[in-house]
Amino acid sequence: MNHSATETCGTRDVYAAACPCREMLDLLANKWSALALGALEQGPQRFGAIRARLQGISPKVLTHTLRRLEDHGLVDRTVYPAVPLHVEYALTALGRDACEPLAHLRTWVEQNIDRFPG
Repeated sequence: MNHSATETCGTRDVYAAACPCREMLDLLANKWSALALGALEQGPQRFGAIRARLQGISPKVLTHTLRRLEDHGLVDRTVYPAVPLHVEYALTALGRDACEPLAHLRTWVEQNIDRFPG
């Protein structure tokens, strides 16, 4: 989060329209972001392994999701010079911190899905 964005908001209040917390909440509340972070809890992985774990995600959406997570400091992307190129994604310390509440949310949903109508 950049300093000027925090100054625009004044205090950190996710309910305030100008607060930069909103952008981070939007990123973390996205299902593909939450699932990608969860998949990376097992350690560094290549794109194909992440895509296999996140059933139903398109390569385009996964690429966009991983870029956003990297841009916000939650994921590191490491390119290994090989033929073909070898790229791995791994959680940063911030990403590992975000995984804890997201894991609770995923578990809660799995445990309570039968309580929802329809």
